[in-house]
Amino acid sequence: MGLFDRFRRVVKSNINDLISKAEDPEKMLTQLIEDMNVQLIDSKKAVASAISDEKQLERQLLQQQAQAEDWEKRAVLAVRESKDELAKRALVRKKELDEYVNSYQDQWQAQRNAVEQLKGSLRELTQKIEEAHRKKNILIARSKRAEAQRRIQATLSTSSDTSAFEAFDRMAQKVDQIEAQADAEREIDTLDAGDKGLEQEFKQLEGADTSAEGLLEDLKKKMGQLEDKSGSDPSGEDKSVG
Repeated sequence: MGLFDRFRRVVKSNINDLISKAEDPEKMLTQLIEDMNVQLIDSKKAVASAISDEKQLERQLLQQQAQAEDWEKRAVLAVRESKDELAKRALVRKKELDEYVNSYQDQWQAQRNAVEQLKGSLRELTQKIEEAHRKKNILIARSKRAEAQRRIQATLSTSSDTSAFEAFDRMAQKVDQIEAQADAEREIDTLDAGDKGLEQEFKQLEGADTSAEGLLEDLKKKMGQLEDKSGSDPSGEDKSVG
């Protein structure tokens, strides 16, 4: 159909122009939908006009049929009144109208078929535009996701300035070093605390010996020294005489 061939040509032309200038897929898809809706409105108007033409042809057909029937009735009336010449003239007029009826019948049938095809094409076109509406948001989401992936990949593959990443890695190593140093110092403190505790325990033991056994030993030594100096038994007897 010429109507829908024109629709396809217009939309295709707009699509090619938009794609060649496309920088924002969302904007392009929105514009395409708008163009489709505009063309759909024009197509509906054209189909409506075709339907109007069909209806007009149908009315003209019915009028010609009604006139033909009227002249036939007149011919019948003339025959009943024994007016054969008048009946012949009526029948000739009916024949002319029958020819018009046949012509209108052909035109109306052709227009009716064309309208049915146009209606089918219009329904198909409407469904496709509705489907485009539904797919629009999905395509926009896919476009945004692909663009984000493209930018990330471009950043990773083409970036020449890696100083920030290197500094981050060095800082991570520094943190690891600080943690290791803190663990070592804590371990050393634990060892020192153990040594001091052991030393304290021995001092306590040594202090206990001094307060008991040590004092007794000192007393015995002191008594022995006194005996050596006096040279006598503590009882007063002289042990040097045999």
